[in-house]
Amino acid sequence: MNTPHVVVVMGVAGTGKTTIGPLLAARLGVPYAEGDDFHPPANIAKMSAGTPLTDEDRLPWLDAIGAWAHGRAGLGGVVSCSALKRSYRDRLRSAAPGVVFVHLTGDRALIEDRMSHRQGHFMPTALLDSQFATLQPLAADEAGVEVDVAGGPEEITERASAALDSLPEPIQ
Repeated sequence: MNTPHVVVVMGVAGTGKTTIGPLLAARLGVPYAEGDDFHPPANIAKMSAGTPLTDEDRLPWLDAIGAWAHGRAGLGGVVSCSALKRSYRDRLRSAAPGVVFVHLTGDRALIEDRMSHRQGHFMPTALLDSQFATLQPLAADEAGVEVDVAGGPEEITERASAALDSLPEPIQ
């Protein structure tokens, strides 16, 4: 991979997007953006109250992430974003056509256990079922890779980096 990709680290809550994203960005030598920082305050309030977001709630969030990714085209970058539905990923791709996805996947019990040990995060474990119900895994025609979240952060980051190396050069 000569030209840096703009990578969206995606997956349900608790898969480690906020842990793996910065590690992957450091490994690739590109900036990292925390997807949660793009949420408007109303979205954070809803999730903190245990209320799942609607598709309409997510649109300004996805547009803000898409704008960031567009601005990083040709330069590379890593941003975390659940991107659970194909339509969300399509919206991101419409803003940044060369974006690729690293889908962090794993056993539900492992993810729930990790979520239960997080401190200071607004996403309650109670919303995990709605996240899995919403998840539409990457389709064969979507640029991206699946990476299992079993193991430690460095091991997961290594798998993600190796998988990204197998992808074609990004669209400019």
